[in-house]
Amino acid sequence: MKKCILILLFFVQLSLGQNSTALKITHLTGDFYIYETFQLFKNSLVAANGMYVVTNDGVVLLDSPWDANQALPLLDSIFKKHHKKVVMSIATHFHADRTGSLDIYNSKGIATYTSKQTDSLCVVHGEKRPSFTFKNDTVFKVGNYSFKTFYPGKGHAPDNIVIWFEKERLLYGGCFIKSSEATDLGNLSDANVNEWETSTEKVLHTFRKPKYIIPGHQSWKSKKSVRHTLQLIKNYLK
Repeated sequence: MKKCILILLFFVQLSLGQNSTALKITHLTGDFYIYETFQLFKNSLVAANGMYVVTNDGVVLLDSPWDANQALPLLDSIFKKHHKKVVMSIATHFHADRTGSLDIYNSKGIATYTSKQTDSLCVVHGEKRPSFTFKNDTVFKVGNYSFKTFYPGKGHAPDNIVIWFEKERLLYGGCFIKSSEATDLGNLSDANVNEWETSTEKVLHTFRKPKYIIPGHQSWKSKKSVRHTLQLIKNYLK
């Protein structure tokens, strides 16, 4: 009976259009973890992938949950699991599934970053803003890990960046990269599909033989997500 009540409450929540507070954390490799948060989009529950890495100097968070209902539970879950606080967060483009909790993290003293281009678009679109920005492709070092931001050009959004961990050969693509499960390009409201093709080819040739590729949504199990993204773009442009 209790299980049935919980299921009923879940569907009542969906029918009311309220945000889901669900959170899922999955170990990827070594100190790297994927977290999934959820939101209603066009009457469907959609999961967004983010990632965090546990360093000697604290936890680095790539992208942020959709909203405040998920922001603090994520911080609490990370601290409970690793006994370390999040010290830095980078959002990969201006959409709310990447920037939605930046204000919460700013208030917690976390160093939040986006590119200058992303910050400008956050202003225009009324999205949450970071405390710090960077102009060009930048190498960050936190504790025992270093990683590089890379702007390939327009694609899913005008400002989308990817993040590369050279030693681990791990490519975090955000929404710029589509999962191998994706059957279409998804939300194109801010996309430039023509330039997305060129931008994807640039990523494909810049970051060769990645061991892990993390797309913004759906499964991250395939190493062919970048090539799949390129094929989806080509199919769209036919």
